[in-house]
Amino acid sequence: MNTNYTITRFFQLSTMLLATLFVLGACGDDDDDTPSIAAPSSYSFERNGASTVDFNGQTTRISMAEELISLTKDFDNGTEAQLLEMFRNEGPNGEDVSPFTVASLNESTKSIKSKIAASRDYFTTNTVASSEIKADFETWMAAQIDEVFPAEEVVAEPGVAGQIADGSSVRYVSTQGLEYDQLVTKSMIGALMLDQALNHYLSTSVLDEADNVANNDGDVVAEGKNYTTMEHKWDEAYGYVYGAAPDAANPNATIGADDSFLNKYIGRVEGDPDFAGIADDIWNAFALGRAAIVAKDYTVRDQQAEIIQEKLSEVIAIRAIFYLQQAKAALPDDRNNTALYGTSFHDLSEGYGFIYSLQFTRQPGTSSPYFSKAEVDGMLSDLLDDGPNGLWDITPETLDNLTNTIHAKFSFSLEAASE
Repeated sequence: MNTNYTITRFFQLSTMLLATLFVLGACGDDDDDTPSIAAPSSYSFERNGASTVDFNGQTTRISMAEELISLTKDFDNGTEAQLLEMFRNEGPNGEDVSPFTVASLNESTKSIKSKIAASRDYFTTNTVASSEIKADFETWMAAQIDEVFPAEEVVAEPGVAGQIADGSSVRYVSTQGLEYDQLVTKSMIGALMLDQALNHYLSTSVLDEADNVANNDGDVVAEGKNYTTMEHKWDEAYGYVYGAAPDAANPNATIGADDSFLNKYIGRVEGDPDFAGIADDIWNAFALGRAAIVAKDYTVRDQQAEIIQEKLSEVIAIRAIFYLQQAKAALPDDRNNTALYGTSFHDLSEGYGFIYSLQFTRQPGTSSPYFSKAEVDGMLSDLLDDGPNGLWDITPETLDNLTNTIHAKFSFSLEAASE
């Protein structure tokens, strides 16, 4: 036996073992130094015994939007002037015209229009597009009053606005078969709620603006408030999803029933067994991201923001595909029987709004939507140009083509989204 070799080898192995133990020990020390963030069981955060959560502005705008969409269906009382004032909340020549039924809304200085297509990341340097999108809403509201309301008792047919049956319901459509009230409601999901949440308040350009990081690190609260600016920005994103919930700290108990906008359609997607769990995914990311801000862990915060961006974008795409395929299934076999188009038109009007909302989605890890405004405008044109009468001329092939175009950007099952 080579004694020298054995002794040398022993010392080599001993040295390697000690080095390994040192590295493992060092890793253990690093892990101990890294603050662990417990997933919160509720969206409840305090400083000095008082809540730091505040999204009153978002709750106010959701309430304003609810009154507005209600008025778009009120043939007896709705006027163009009142609808536009609800949208703008500015009063002609600065006068207080009190368009809302709730006094606190009339007293508010907030408005829907000011936050439509107004995110930092998408519209700060794209004011032309922002103005065009705001104008779309005003155009739809004016057309509802000027084109559809006068035709309340008229039976709709190609090129003629009026009423059309949808099962036991009655729908009121434009000359092209569109329900303008549905365009306003569903497009607002993207242009207001989604854009503000994903592309403004969850954006690092807003969360980390100016000295927000330093102030959050030092627990320096905003003037006269109990929250840091960063905490508040995150809460404002949360408010556009859960701001109308009766228990906003634990909102998934009533998800889908709390408003007519993003909350409602998270609930619709959650109710599909193929997508069950998405509501928890979204809420958990909001709660953990807020806890990460408290813990000063901005890596975890940004990871949660990307989860929210992905999942809420999926909600919009899933519902767009759902309505396109439901409309296709509802197209009458007898295309000459105009009385049978009501169900399809209702689905297509909702689908129009969800397609419109795709331009406000956010691809995780990027500053871009899944579909640009130009791409969305192209899809909406395709929806109406199968013939001179818009939806009256829609073909199954067009609906399938639009469906496939949307689905190509996402990984969820096409079959699951269509049902």
